[in-house]
Amino acid sequence: MSKTVDTLRELEARVRDLEGTAQKTGQNLDAAIIPLRAEVERLKAEQARKPASRWERVQLARAPGRPTALDYVDRLCTEFTELHGDRRYGDDPALIGGPARWQGVPVMLLLQQKGRDTKSKIKRRFGSANPEGYRKAVRLMDLADKFGLPVVALVDTQGAYPGLEAEERGQGWAIAESIRRMLNLRVPVVNVVIGEGGSGGALAIGVGNRVLIQENAWYSVISPEGAASIIWKDASKAPLAAEALKLTAPDLLELGIVEEVIPEPAGGAHGNADAAAQAVGEAVGRHLRELMAQSPDDLKRSRAARFRRLGAYTEQK
Repeated sequence: MSKTVDTLRELEARVRDLEGTAQKTGQNLDAAIIPLRAEVERLKAEQARKPASRWERVQLARAPGRPTALDYVDRLCTEFTELHGDRRYGDDPALIGGPARWQGVPVMLLLQQKGRDTKSKIKRRFGSANPEGYRKAVRLMDLADKFGLPVVALVDTQGAYPGLEAEERGQGWAIAESIRRMLNLRVPVVNVVIGEGGSGGALAIGVGNRVLIQENAWYSVISPEGAASIIWKDASKAPLAAEALKLTAPDLLELGIVEEVIPEPAGGAHGNADAAAQAVGEAVGRHLRELMAQSPDDLKRSRAARFRRLGAYTEQK
C-alpha cells in the first residue's frame, strides 16, 4: 500500500476519534478537527488524480468504515424482511437475505454481510459463509422464482468459510448447488461486487444477468494473499499476486467479466457512504428496468450464454 493511502487512513481514524471524543465530552475540538479534515480532503483529491495500483484498490476494498451490504440496504431499501435458516442445519449470519423494495421495486435480496464492528465481524465470520448460508440462498432463490421477484445480490467476501465443520457439512456441494440454481432462475438477476469478491464463495451468489462492481472493489478466483501463499509460499508477496491476477474493476471491465464499473466518491466509498449508495442504487435500478422487460426464457438463456463466453480466447499462429 502506498504512503498516501496509509497516511489517509491514519488521518481519517484520527478525525473519527476526535469527533467521538467531542460528542462524548461536549468539548469543542474544531481547532484540531478542521485542519485534519482539510488534509484528508487534499489527500483524497491527490489520490483521485493518481490511478491506484491493484494492491491499493484491494486495500481500499478492505478500508475500515467501507459500507457493508446492510449499509446499502438501509439507504436504498424499504420493507426488508430477513428470512432465516436453510431448513436443514441452521442459520448463517454471513449470508443473509429476504424480500424488500429496492427503491420501490419488489426484489429478493442476497447479501454477504461482513459486519460493522469487531463483535459483528466475528459473528458473521467477515462475510465467509458456511454451507447453510448457501443453502439458505438457494431457498430464497426458489421463493424469488415462485413469486416473480428479481434478485439483487451484493457480493462482499474473501471466500467461503474454510473450516473443518464447513467441509463436513458439504461446503463444495452447497456452493455448486447455489451456482446451478442461480443459472436456472427465470427472473432478472443483478449482482454488485461492493468490496471483495473471492473464489467460489463470491461466485455462489454472483451468477447474474448483469454483474456490476464498485470502482475500488476486486473480484478474483482467489485472494492475493492466497495466490501468493500457493505460488511463492509467502503471503507477503500479495502485491505481486494482485498485479498478476488483474482483479480490479478496470481489469474486469476490459476482460468482459463485468458489465459496469460503479464510480465511488473521492478516496473510496468509506469516505461518503451516502454518495456511494446513491451511485449503486442508480446503477442497479437502471439494469433492473432493462432486464424486467425481457421474458423468463430470454433471461435464463442470456445468463447462461454470458457465463459461457467468459474465458474464451484465440491463439495466433
